[in-house]
Amino acid sequence: MANHKSAEKRDRQSKLRRERNVAAKSAIRTKVKAVVASIDAKNKEQSVQGLKAAAPALAKAASKGLIHKKNASRKISRLTRKVNALQG
Repeated sequence: MANHKSAEKRDRQSKLRRERNVAAKSAIRTKVKAVVASIDAKNKEQSVQGLKAAAPALAKAASKGLIHKKNASRKISRLTRKVNALQG
């Protein structure tokens, strides 16, 4: 356990940030899974709507440092390719 005042503060901040990060990552995973599920169900409209929600969420997470920039880019690219293949 932290003994100094500054270390106690860092501990509090770490816990808050961890909770925020866990919630944000969970929300992103939920959005991505919704897109994948709609692609598997061959639902064109729902997959496009899901992609419109998931892509900005991934980009925002990358800009905040929650996930790596290239990781977000890769996920967006792969989802977009799958949705476009469903369209065509």
